[in-house]
Amino acid sequence: MGGLAVIEIARDGIFTFFKVAGPLMLVALVIGFSVSLLQALTQIQEQTLIYVPKILAVFVAMLLMLPFIGDAMAGYMARIAARIVTGG
Repeated sequence: MGGLAVIEIARDGIFTFFKVAGPLMLVALVIGFSVSLLQALTQIQEQTLIYVPKILAVFVAMLLMLPFIGDAMAGYMARIAARIVTGG
């Protein structure tokens, strides 16, 4: 296996990671920003207030995106398995 193949596998892995984790991180970012804005507007300074909505939103997003996440990870594994079978 040459250097180009290793770089291609790493690039594919990083792209798959962003495809799987990116939407969940965006949901957490939007919810965190919204709760922080609400705290700033209402002068509520409770530090633990942000965790419950963010955890619930990420959990719901994960449940909704589970087929997409599974398909992306299965596709990546299939590509890696095909490389192993062909020898590189």
